[in-house]
Amino acid sequence: MENNTWVNNHTGRSDFDLVGLFSQSKHPALLCVVILVDFLMALSGNIILILLIYFDAHLHNPMYFFITQLSLMDVMYISVTVPKMLMDQVMGVNKISAPECGMQMFLYLTLGGSEFFLLAAMAYDRYVAICHPLRYPILMNNRVCLLLVSSSWFLGSVDGFMITPITMTFPFCRSREIYHFFCEVPAVMKLSCSDTSLYETFMYLCCVISLLFPVTVISSSYSFILFTIHRMKSAEGQKKAFATCSSHMTVVVLFYGAAVYTYMLPNTYHTPEKDMIVSVFYTILTPVLNPLIYSLRNKDVTRALKKMLNVKSVSQESIK
Repeated sequence: MENNTWVNNHTGRSDFDLVGLFSQSKHPALLCVVILVDFLMALSGNIILILLIYFDAHLHNPMYFFITQLSLMDVMYISVTVPKMLMDQVMGVNKISAPECGMQMFLYLTLGGSEFFLLAAMAYDRYVAICHPLRYPILMNNRVCLLLVSSSWFLGSVDGFMITPITMTFPFCRSREIYHFFCEVPAVMKLSCSDTSLYETFMYLCCVISLLFPVTVISSSYSFILFTIHRMKSAEGQKKAFATCSSHMTVVVLFYGAAVYTYMLPNTYHTPEKDMIVSVFYTILTPVLNPLIYSLRNKDVTRALKKMLNVKSVSQESIK
């Protein structure tokens, strides 16, 4: 029986029904178009940002290396949930098998956890760049950057490997309807007919530990940064440092705020509708906003984009 838990999970059925966003909307077709546009914007925005940084030599420094990793995570993150949601709406189905559900859960936990730690690495990078500019090339050399990025991916995968197998081996004896648009852990846990209070406490502690280190690094880094900015004599230097840091803090608040609501607030604060709306923020809107935040407010990126567009226009004119 234990060997078949993953597939049949103590019932005769192995599929779940995703009761998602479209069932809650009065205009599902319009909502489908809006989400498709957001998805295409997220893909194109993040891919363009990655290509800009790759091809422009002026952007080959640690900060932009971290931004490419963030964009890569965002592309993968939104691709885990949105394509299936849109395809299900178009095809008129809403089922997901237990293995597919487990894989989706593992991927979004891994990518979300990796992004937590990557944002902390980005905060540390800004701290070194602003507070110790002369030592920046030494403290943030290629080896250190690779170590920070690989550690972010590894620590994120630990969340996926720990939480997914435990969640998916619980017996699901109740309704197979997941009141969400993807297999998010709290939504799946509500279907279990066994006592999950101990596991929920364990998951809460995991989230606290996963968030504690990044939040400590981020808050400490920005405390030192704000103190250094305050002491700067150059108004231009203050403006540039503040613009860079405010962009990063915007991303941090959006992503961490949604995670704290989803995994750390008591169940009394949650309803299926609220949970889905909050999930939209960090699964759909954040991947759309990140490239805009890091490009529109960054002169180096906008300069590289203008340069690329000018090169294209010149080449087209020469062809004509």
